[in-house]
Amino acid sequence: RFKPELRIPGPVPVPNEVALQMAKPMINHRGAYFKEHYPAVLKRLAPLFGTTNQVHMITGSGTAGMEVAVSNLVSPGTPVLCLVGGFFGNRWADLCKAYGAKMHILEFPWDGGVDPEQVATYLKQHPEIELMFMVQNESSTAVLNDVESVAKARGNHSALLVVDAVSALGGTPCQMDAWGLDVVVSASQKCLMTPPGTAFVVFSPRAREYSDRCTASRYYMDLRRYEQYMEKSETPFTPNIHNVFALEEALSMIEAEGLENVFARHILMRDMMRAGARAVGLELLVKDEDASPTVTGIRFPNADSFRARIKKQYGVEFAGGQGIHANNIFRVGHMGYATPLDVLTALAVLEMDMKKYGQATQAAEQVMEA
Repeated sequence: RFKPELRIPGPVPVPNEVALQMAKPMINHRGAYFKEHYPAVLKRLAPLFGTTNQVHMITGSGTAGMEVAVSNLVSPGTPVLCLVGGFFGNRWADLCKAYGAKMHILEFPWDGGVDPEQVATYLKQHPEIELMFMVQNESSTAVLNDVESVAKARGNHSALLVVDAVSALGGTPCQMDAWGLDVVVSASQKCLMTPPGTAFVVFSPRAREYSDRCTASRYYMDLRRYEQYMEKSETPFTPNIHNVFALEEALSMIEAEGLENVFARHILMRDMMRAGARAVGLELLVKDEDASPTVTGIRFPNADSFRARIKKQYGVEFAGGQGIHANNIFRVGHMGYATPLDVLTALAVLEMDMKKYGQATQAAEQVMEA
């Protein structure tokens, strides 16, 4: 009945120019054409990571990229610290447990950011910790964590910092080299505006050296295989070929807009969404200083029935809450292929459902004009 309006924090709508790449004839992934484009696309992705290190592509979801990080670093008994303030922080902990790590977990409230001072204190108390895992943009809570400050909080501690940037990369700055991050993981279906199916992993030289000592069993996830095959511009296993060409097109769009302009657009959409929600009396899940530029969490009683209602009536789809926030919040994605007009559409639906016509969109428009 309606044109679907997908406003969830991934997978995101895909631009037509990008989607058309998925319809190209199949080619040989060991052939000259793919071997020419594959390393070039990964090199163009590196500025989004803020790194000069090699970007590797894994065919799989973002979690596959997370598992590459864990399986190449965590040996049985390795002391690790997981910073958990949401569903995806928990996922780091689950992965580390699966690989037999000796677990340390710092819990943070699921409506705020990781506290660097607490991290610094904990690390001083536990000099044995070798690896630390965190999420840059915790999309389950709509929190943007201050990765740079957490990296600095290590001080002289030797722990490597591993970052999930799945719902952050391409929507907010990531400066892997400048901030001293050791591993960064991301994926295709968020701010990169491409279909699901590819994850991206970058190891610093220090992390790569550390991984040489890792004794965990691994095969498909073994980064050493990817490095060997990258020397001849190939992947060790059959890749998601068309996603490479989709990403190539998406990167052209990002480069044409300019990365700083992309970041500014995401901040504008965040501020519009938050101003509009407040204008109709809704409570935001997180404070302004912790607010994600790519997804907004809004408290709403019996949120799942509200989401079902607006999807049926208007064709607009919001995401539900996860973990402790299930059915207590809804989440609005404004990442990647999204514009201020999409935010106005989302707010108009809220107005109509709440019978508060014009209030949210007018507040958002004032943010646009500021």
